[in-house]
Amino acid sequence: MTRPRRMNVPGLFGTLFTIFMVTVWLFPIYWAVATSLKVEENTLIKPPQWIPSPLTFEAFVRVFQESALLRWYFNSILTGLITTVLILLLCMLCAYAISQLTFPGKNILYWLLLAGFMIPGQALIVPVFELMSNLSAVNSYWGIILPQLIAPVTIIIYKQFFDAMPGELRDSAVIDGAGEFRILFNIFLPINLGITWALAIVTFIGVWNAFFWPFLITTSTDMMTIPVGITQVQDAFGVRYAREMALTIMAGLPVVIGYLIFQKRVTEGIMVTAGLKG
Repeated sequence: MTRPRRMNVPGLFGTLFTIFMVTVWLFPIYWAVATSLKVEENTLIKPPQWIPSPLTFEAFVRVFQESALLRWYFNSILTGLITTVLILLLCMLCAYAISQLTFPGKNILYWLLLAGFMIPGQALIVPVFELMSNLSAVNSYWGIILPQLIAPVTIIIYKQFFDAMPGELRDSAVIDGAGEFRILFNIFLPINLGITWALAIVTFIGVWNAFFWPFLITTSTDMMTIPVGITQVQDAFGVRYAREMALTIMAGLPVVIGYLIFQKRVTEGIMVTAGLKG
């Protein structure tokens, strides 16, 4: 005769708490979607309308017609791709030099990179803005891109992976007459391609979501990125909650789609970065 199974009380409370936290996290997203699908007059009625009725896509149509959304998409994609490629390339080259080459001041350079973790980004805003102004880069793509290329975390992550590479690989390549660039791109990079993809995706998402610096360096609507453009809809529309929520959803949709497609790579990149900082 089988005895009845005892209720796992801690497990039950854990499950209920998880469901509660998921609900708390998902509700603002649901409310934003529901608000974007309402008629504007129904966004502030009391009691609140939990399910949009009538269901309408008018807010999305108005966003495309009355805002520079497509231009903001273009700006975010262009600056995101260029910034991501440059960060990976420059950080990879720097990490390879620190990890595999011998040159004067190598240890000092590495400690300076580590010290970069302790400097708040906000402390550099004024001198960086003055530098961009002197370079006539205000309200330009390069003004958005260049300051975001500072990524000591990416350098150190690459260095850790390059340090773990067997020394025999590089020695045999040097004997065969391979130069440093060939060793890096033909041997080291293919072996570490997985972490490169993970870093690329995480970096692109970070650049796409960046707000503070693009907000400071751009002054015209045509140069704004998606996060900065969202702040302009209230000036353009007045207080139109349905349109604001529609624009917010459209702004975050590419990142959500990218995360769903590259979920494994994003998780790998976050784990590597979190493990390094921890």
